[in-house]
Amino acid sequence: QVQLVESGGGLVQPGGSLRLSCAASGFTIATYAVSWYRQGPGKERELVASIFSLGGVSNYADSVKGRFTISRDNGKNTVYLQMNDLKPEDTAVYYCSALVTLRRTDRYWGQGTQVTVSS
Repeated sequence: QVQLVESGGGLVQPGGSLRLSCAASGFTIATYAVSWYRQGPGKERELVASIFSLGGVSNYADSVKGRFTISRDNGKNTVYLQMNDLKPEDTAVYYCSALVTLRRTDRYWGQGTQVTVSS
């Protein structure tokens, strides 16, 4: 079955960096778009970045452009989110997600990983 497992979250000071990982199983990331979402305290879940199957094209929310980079390692079936110059407003639970077609099309979510940016 499809599984997405995030890791790499933690506590970091403003201006610091973290790299999140999303290990996928049950489908091949090279053939599907995979996205990172986040949900901050008292906020709605928002799309942060996506990487698409064709050519690895990516897009980003305006709030993270120039600071975050999404990438994938097809050999490891893993998607990454490199986060630099972190700000307190980046504090959130970060989720990996993919829309996958097996018998039908469903959106799958990981369990989330907490990122806290604080001095």
